[in-house]
Amino acid sequence: MSRWPRTVSLACSAILLAAGLVVGTVPALAYPPRIKVFVANTGSRNVTVYDTRTTQLLADVPVQAAPVGVAVSPNGDRVYVANELSNTLSVVDANTHRVLATVPVGSHPFGVAASPSRVYVANFSDSTVTVIDAASNAPIATVPVGRFPHTPALSPDGRSLLVTANGADSVTVLNTGTDRVTGTIPVGRFPAGIAITPRGRAYVANTGSDTVSIINVLTGLVTATVPVGDAPIGVASTGGGTVYVTNSGSDTVSQLPSGATSVASTIPVGDKPEGIAAAPDNSYVYVTNTGSDAMSVLDVRSTSVTATVPVGSQPEGVAVSPG
Repeated sequence: MSRWPRTVSLACSAILLAAGLVVGTVPALAYPPRIKVFVANTGSRNVTVYDTRTTQLLADVPVQAAPVGVAVSPNGDRVYVANELSNTLSVVDANTHRVLATVPVGSHPFGVAASPSRVYVANFSDSTVTVIDAASNAPIATVPVGRFPHTPALSPDGRSLLVTANGADSVTVLNTGTDRVTGTIPVGRFPAGIAITPRGRAYVANTGSDTVSIINVLTGLVTATVPVGDAPIGVASTGGGTVYVTNSGSDTVSQLPSGATSVASTIPVGDKPEGIAAAPDNSYVYVTNTGSDAMSVLDVRSTSVTATVPVGSQPEGVAVSPG
């Protein structure tokens, strides 16, 4: 997502969206109509909701100042949005698109991860992770981690949380049962986005090194370092293990097939791509273009952009319903 090093002075301008305005044609998808894409628009203080079946914009949900990170609960009922300049987390009903709660967290919250019982928020400025009980929406722990935590990601078994430390060139590992740090993994310069594949490989975008570090989550060892585009930030994995990386400095997305240690294809997208998320059926990947106020819809089969969807101002975080 964000530029590096992270700046906290963001413009918050209002924008009026025309519902359903989509450039390009996206075929109707096979999975259920409740699958939605949620885009956090940092500049317009809202979350855009996109229906993947009808390819229409369903709603704009007002939240607090500078929404950046976004995650969907495993059951698809809740959306969690980190509001960086408000030091809060908005809890949104994924079906009614209403804000259910506003939870105080740490300073300049950024990335978010959600398990069935807990929500984890990386607080960039105070180098902590806030742990929130998903049933009560109450903070239950604050865990010190590496300097400038950017993005958290849960291991496939849910027992570990990996958090990129943008200011420490490392990944902090937490035990989710004890909320304690169990290790630190050195990676490249200014690590930002992270995604973990179903087979337990973590891919970390090193924004300052123009590389991706591949980590074996079980051993905590870096097994490969892969050159990608300029200033990589966001990372997403499909259910099949193919990994996509947004290169914010070169306006492209790098594709790494499952198990590969080199880039298979480079896909042009919009201006300054940052956030990225994959559909649950391995069909499409959604990319937020912060510099063009739009979301690119990337067809996995053709490795090309099939639609460009206008969203809010400065879109950054993006998440897809789990199906």
